[in-house]
Amino acid sequence: MPSKDEEIAFLIKAAKVAKKFARAKYSKFEVGAALQTKDGQVFVGCNVESSSYGLTVCAERVALFKALSEGADDFLRLAIVTNSKTPTSPCGACRQLLFDYAPGIEIILAGNDGEPIIINSEELYPRPFGDHDL
Repeated sequence: MPSKDEEIAFLIKAAKVAKKFARAKYSKFEVGAALQTKDGQVFVGCNVESSSYGLTVCAERVALFKALSEGADDFLRLAIVTNSKTPTSPCGACRQLLFDYAPGIEIILAGNDGEPIIINSEELYPRPFGDHDL
């Protein structure tokens, strides 16, 4: 069984591979994501941009939607890799969906340089709106 460090390294590598498929022809900001379930499945995604910017979908949501659409729902961690020098956090829409469907996961943020940042989803989204508010 792989160690936690090995799993994190594997997820970062999977997100880097996914990033190669990004369709970021407008912003040139490529993002890859790899979402791991508690039973070890990994779902990857990349960002896909539209000329109608509001229709753009982030890598995190692509990975999450793929996982949910295939019946996965017990998530452990998510790696997000960008082509920036330093790690970049998910946008507000991604934070909301991660809270709704993957609360409590570990999030690994990685850029091109330096060490990744590993945070808890509650640190990323400390005062969420959710089911309890409806």
